[in-house]
Amino acid sequence: MSKKQAAKIVMVSNRGSYNLQATPEGIKPVPAISGLVSAVEPFLRKKGGVWVAWGGREAPQENSQGLRLAVPIENAAYTFHEVPLTAGEIKLYYHGFTNSALWPLCHYFLDRCHYDAREWSTYARVNAKFAGAVFEEAAEGDIIWVNDYHLALVPAHLRHRQPQLKQFFFWHIPFPHHDLLATLPWAPHILRGLLGTDVLGFHLQAYVDNFLQAAAQLLGARVDFEENIVYWEQRRIHVGAWPMGIDYRAFQRQAVEPSTRARAEELREQIGVERLALSVERLDYTKGILERLLAWERLLEEAPEWRGRAALVQIAVPSRTAVPAYRRLKEEVEAAVGRINGRFSDGSYRPVHYFWRGLPRQELVAYYLAADVMMVTPLRDGLNLVAKEYVASRCDNTGVLVLSRFAGAAQELKGAVLVNPYDIDGMAMIFNTALGMGRAEQEKRLRLLQERVRRHDVHWWMNCFHQTMALKKGEADDVSGSASS
Repeated sequence: MSKKQAAKIVMVSNRGSYNLQATPEGIKPVPAISGLVSAVEPFLRKKGGVWVAWGGREAPQENSQGLRLAVPIENAAYTFHEVPLTAGEIKLYYHGFTNSALWPLCHYFLDRCHYDAREWSTYARVNAKFAGAVFEEAAEGDIIWVNDYHLALVPAHLRHRQPQLKQFFFWHIPFPHHDLLATLPWAPHILRGLLGTDVLGFHLQAYVDNFLQAAAQLLGARVDFEENIVYWEQRRIHVGAWPMGIDYRAFQRQAVEPSTRARAEELREQIGVERLALSVERLDYTKGILERLLAWERLLEEAPEWRGRAALVQIAVPSRTAVPAYRRLKEEVEAAVGRINGRFSDGSYRPVHYFWRGLPRQELVAYYLAADVMMVTPLRDGLNLVAKEYVASRCDNTGVLVLSRFAGAAQELKGAVLVNPYDIDGMAMIFNTALGMGRAEQEKRLRLLQERVRRHDVHWWMNCFHQTMALKKGEADDVSGSASS
């Protein structure tokens, strides 16, 4: 690298900061919304760099060239490098291996796993394609930050071709126990791929422990369980736990905006109940939507005093609509909503208000402000940022967070009311408690929650990354983070 060329970050993920859409005027980059984008995109805007990702559109043929755009269009700050995927690759790599094998496996839904050799080979080929895009952008001294289960093989590709590149990999979903991972015929390949990185990050120490055990048991790697280090191919790979944070101040600022507060009051008036509960998540079987609806139905059966006085707003963000299992889930959720409303509606009162759509941040924060109780009850979740967003948005210091003990965030958010989403009766009882919780108890719990979310915000998370990558190879004594404090 020449002296004039400063080191940069090359961010790599399946989906990035922009989706590319065809318009009569040509391809238009449309800003994407995700936790990763919220965390990283402001940094790239400030420091520059490259984001390598699929743009969300179908490439006409295998050898199509991806676009390379300076973004944002109105004030270019960094480069978006598109990795083009054909319809076949989208089907086999994305809807196939990543979401029919890795996603259910990592969320402990073994009965939903589908292991297919053709899908695996496409996954491997697409990972090589992403690595090729990185090679086009990376120079010696740059830092490559690869993200999530879609791209587990990319680090090894980069290591074998350009061993001098500094690499960080962050795995955003749960990492399963090694016995479960061993059911995947290509598990050793996934592990070897990840071990191409210099530093491997997870949300929780439990996921770190699972990975270390998998490396030891399935690869026979030498592992230092005290220091969270894997010794592999004459290198030391540091593994750490850093639960992702949110932009706490941004949500607080949005929550105090007069227009946001007015919208929150409008929502409460429209729904017209004393106590409002809210759930927001992608329409995914891991999120526990059906179980929550059953618990809400049980609450109305067992505690009839809430009929006419409490309502649940369920916002289900469309997800993977091309996958039959997700279409069936949508039908099941809508049938449950219809049944509950058919049983308990009275005049203008509806016990469940269901919306199948995503919301921009301002509207979402208005819903957070309107809700007395936030219900985040996944069957299993790597972390869950919605829980943190609700906490940050509660500028009046009231509100109750009901949180699944199987969400990664449950280990951090000690002021939440924990539930077992598999226990319908127990969940209904806790819903009853949350709806009736007094203001003093709400304030006590929320203070604990806000202190944690404020301290371990997105800037803390990014700083963990920077501090870790600044450590010279062989000099790191402890890169496991301090999130357990």
